[in-house]
Amino acid sequence: MTTFRDLHRSGLLILPNAWDAGSAAVVRSLGAKAIATTSAGCAWSLGWPDGDALPVDRAVAMCADVVRASQGLPVSVDFEGGYSDDPKEVADNARRIVLAGAHGINIEDGGGDPALLAAKIEAIRAAVGPSLFINARTDVWLAGLGEAAGRPAEALRRGVIYAEAGADGLFVPGLTDADGIAEVVAGTNLPVNLLAFPGLPGAAELERLGVRRLSAGSGLSSAAYGRAASLAAAFLKDGDSGPMMEGALGWGEMNAMMPQG
Repeated sequence: MTTFRDLHRSGLLILPNAWDAGSAAVVRSLGAKAIATTSAGCAWSLGWPDGDALPVDRAVAMCADVVRASQGLPVSVDFEGGYSDDPKEVADNARRIVLAGAHGINIEDGGGDPALLAAKIEAIRAAVGPSLFINARTDVWLAGLGEAAGRPAEALRRGVIYAEAGADGLFVPGLTDADGIAEVVAGTNLPVNLLAFPGLPGAAELERLGVRRLSAGSGLSSAAYGRAASLAAAFLKDGDSGPMMEGALGWGEMNAMMPQG
């Protein structure tokens, strides 16, 4: 059986992040090897802002729904900052996510003190054991820490701290230049995860550079909401039904993707 961890050992794992159970079913139907969620998209779908604002109960329920819609594919949950600054509470929250069926999580430092994220990772690992894939996200680029030239070294410094705490992967959103990517990949033993971003090389080049995971993040959900907003605005203006059918998945096609029972 191929585990979620195995998918990071070679090649490039491409994850078109889902934002609810329905989008997970669509992604599954397209042949994805695993399902990953986007915290922003999931929060928006439930009427909450991104940024550790979603109540943990809702995050756990969302995980369970996505797991059901994924029909046996490994599921990785965007766990934000763990929904607490208390490592024990974060570990308790992670245990609930694992019980809901998650095989992996992303957990982020927000560009803050790496010691806090390391403490959270250590607590999670102690609580749930070795099987959960913990993808440590460092926001060195997203938070604009330091001079651009020094960011790969800072990301690697943090990666060492997170690996020692028990992380299995290093997620570096915002890193897009080939030289920086090569430096980060060469400087860590963890599989490197990048985020779809303007200026990022294509999949073939990323694989050549040694990147092991590429995530759409909130991109697909943002695009879907943008398309819905455009169509809704036009419909409010003139009531024309035609544009809504352009490029739409049919009722029967969508219904057939949903698991029964």
